Amino acid sequence: MLSIISRCESGEWTLISSGIIDFELSKISDMDILEKVYTTYSVAKERFLLTPEAEQRATVLQQHGLKPFDSLHVALAEKCGADVFLTTDKRLLKKSNRIGVSIRVANPLFWFMEVTTDEW
Repeated sequence: MLSIISRCESGEWTLISSGIIDFELSKISDMDILEKVYTTYSVAKERFLLTPEAEQRATVLQQHGLKPFDSLHVALAEKCGADVFLTTDKRLLKKSNRIGVSIRVANPLFWFMEVTTDEW
């Protein structure tokens, strides 16, 4: 994760933030954890807000079994044209790939190893 964040800091890749992430962060009560997350999150150069279209897409994704917040994250990632949505949530990975979302959903470690193979 640190290598991915580092490449985002350098401008090689772009970390995208959203209002959904802001809301989820507001639920963190441990100030030490919140500070660390905000430090990482501050690397995000683009921010997308929830649109009616993304909400509608999230509803469809929920009907296919994604949890409400997961569906919102994936719908926004699709809407903003992200190349990949990274998650360590095995359930989200399996469900997203099974239902055929229009964005790649991948584990950060495996994705990083794949996209940096030529650098080794």
